Amino acid sequence: MKERFYQDLRMIYKKLQEEQRQLQKMYKCLQPHRSLFEPELEEYEALLEDFLEFVGLPKDSETMLAAINRIVNLREDALLQVLSDREEEEKIAAKERAFVWVSRFYLANFERRLEWIESKGLLTPFYRTILRGAHEVGEMMSQWQSSWMAQIVYGINKELFRLFNGDEERIVEMLQSKNLLDLGHEGEVGDRCYSVLRLKEDGSYERLCYAQAFEEEVQEVSKRLEKLVSRLSGLEDEVFSQKEEWIAYFQAIIKALQERDIDKLIPKWADVDRAWMGITTPIQIGHPLEYYEDHYRKAVALEWDVRLSDPDYPKGERAKKMEAMFRSLYQRIGIEAPTIFEQTISNLQKVQLYVGRPFSYYGSEFNGLFSAQVVPNDEKVSQEYGKKIFAYPDLILQTQRAKPKMRLTREIFGRELAQKFRELLEDEKSWHTIYDITTIGHEYGHILWMDESSEAVMNASGMFKLAEEFKATTGGLVAYFSYEAPRLWEELLLDHIQRSVALIGWMEVPEVLPYYVEGLLHLQGLFESGILRFEERLEVDMGLEAFERLKKWYLVTYEDLARVYLKKENVKKFLDKMIVKDKNYYPKDKRVDRFVRHYYGLYQKIGRELDKE
Repeated sequence: MKERFYQDLRMIYKKLQEEQRQLQKMYKCLQPHRSLFEPELEEYEALLEDFLEFVGLPKDSETMLAAINRIVNLREDALLQVLSDREEEEKIAAKERAFVWVSRFYLANFERRLEWIESKGLLTPFYRTILRGAHEVGEMMSQWQSSWMAQIVYGINKELFRLFNGDEERIVEMLQSKNLLDLGHEGEVGDRCYSVLRLKEDGSYERLCYAQAFEEEVQEVSKRLEKLVSRLSGLEDEVFSQKEEWIAYFQAIIKALQERDIDKLIPKWADVDRAWMGITTPIQIGHPLEYYEDHYRKAVALEWDVRLSDPDYPKGERAKKMEAMFRSLYQRIGIEAPTIFEQTISNLQKVQLYVGRPFSYYGSEFNGLFSAQVVPNDEKVSQEYGKKIFAYPDLILQTQRAKPKMRLTREIFGRELAQKFRELLEDEKSWHTIYDITTIGHEYGHILWMDESSEAVMNASGMFKLAEEFKATTGGLVAYFSYEAPRLWEELLLDHIQRSVALIGWMEVPEVLPYYVEGLLHLQGLFESGILRFEERLEVDMGLEAFERLKKWYLVTYEDLARVYLKKENVKKFLDKMIVKDKNYYPKDKRVDRFVRHYYGLYQKIGRELDKE
């Protein structure tokens, strides 16, 4: 039975690969001279025209590229550039129309995918029911997303930004002083929220749980989950014997959604995470876990998706290398923090690693999928059960290969280096090794130096996430520097330079601000080590000596940051050494700042132009 299940899983996995490959052909619509033997391009062209008309944009090469990035890669940055000269309300309306179009497009795709599985009788009745039920819940989550964004991101957060002139530290101070944040497990201020702020008639604020703020949506999601539980109750999990675990998980979500005591929300959603950690099958569901969109109260976003593991993906030894690096550095630093040490080691040893592809996704994930993820964020749950890491290397490589050559890359790096970036994508074995170091290493890196109170204590300035993404990537790099032969150092450096520079393009995309800031911090190291220099043009030193200087910079910088985590200090102390807040965040180092402003200026000017040379 299990072997048959895995055969079916492989068949579905191959179908996902092929569907993605077909969708990525949409980029060929940008070619001036298309083949007469690809009639599907006419269908894609019609889809792009429909998208642009729906969003309210003219059809030209730049809007076409923005549309393809929004549809194929779920990326908003190019679309935001196209909309940059419009009024704020018009931008929001266009972003919302784009979300609606994309969600309808994918929901129809997912429906066809499910019908194909059902027509072929793949997997088992139990898991076909889970896929169908998850899709029905996801349809409602996707409808709910629009009102969630309207109330939180475009509503109360815009008002707070206006009242405090964009000063995040003052906003967080006000929220704490007026008890407007959700409470955690022991009555302490939580590190995230499952509630919404609403302005009262007397000018004060009140908190509303999701069940109050989004009553109809919560009722409908709960109803669909109850229907799924009822259908599963009459079936058996003949392959993995996890029927009770799945039912307990869905029931925990219903209870958490319907909880109306706001200060019981974090404990109730922790129960969801606990139930979820008990599910260890190659089919996984992602529920509301992350909180990037809401910078002030960290309201948890409406994530919902189904993830499939690749049954043939080889498991590496990344966790062991991360643990060895952590133990060694902890001893060298010499700061006693037993709960952090014990929880980090425990979490590393209990990690469940799932490498595969997303099967279907909904809600906030139509605004962008992650390339990897480590969850749950609730450190109390992680202390008890560990974490799950998800990684999507096949999808990421496929996506990067499909992207067209861009003029901006050649203008910044020169033709020779730009070509090397492309060549790395064709060296599949090396690329996967680098992904393991940088991306899977990044997810393990999140686990280090933390206990259940770290984020809440260190986030006094509202800037915790801005340091955390850098900490994660750097942890993966430091483990590589410490325990692996440097045979791929050039390829790693190529990948790292390209990513660090490309993150500048996210300067004005609030939802991914932590990654933009992470890029600024990496650029500091690249400039300080002499790998990058900028006068009129960017110069890149790919020599081994420069790489050794970069290694030294990361080892020193990571140790400094680890000390901040061990002492649970405000992360602003670390960030203030390298970045400063103006209209946006910028590097303090004048050399880095000049390059960042130069790149972003070029990005705004030619960032949507294809390389025609």
